[in-house]
Amino acid sequence: MRIQLCVVGRLKVGPERSLIDDYLKRFDRIGRGLSLGPATVSEVEDRKGGGMGAEAVLLKRAVPSGARLCVMDERGKAMSSPAFSEMICGWRDQGAQDAAFVIGGADGVDPELRESADSVLSFGKMVWPHMLARVMLAEQLYRAAAIAAGTPYHRA
Repeated sequence: MRIQLCVVGRLKVGPERSLIDDYLKRFDRIGRGLSLGPATVSEVEDRKGGGMGAEAVLLKRAVPSGARLCVMDERGKAMSSPAFSEMICGWRDQGAQDAAFVIGGADGVDPELRESADSVLSFGKMVWPHMLARVMLAEQLYRAAAIAAGTPYHRA
């Protein structure tokens, strides 16, 4: 099952980009044997300043047709790493070819897009900077694959 991170904004070269690239490379390496991956990032940008609605249109275009959709949002469900791994592997086992994870812009994700998602997840009650949310999602994808593979990376 291919993984697509559909995100608002362009990430420049720097520590966040390095961390994301590292975690997604690790995910691809361990996920390959589990039929997970590759993981890619689609960055969209609303240059006209249309807000959440305009961003939602661009994000929907970035989501592969028929993909399972997970929106990252502070109003979402908090989930343990093992449960996240089970969710992803469950989608794969149900025959999903693609899964898309959406991270909105500064104002969040358009409510209509959020309501259409298969899952809405939160990294907790705190609001995280957009770029850190990307890093955290990339790490959790790697952790999910590591859990599914039975590696010692996740020590809970």
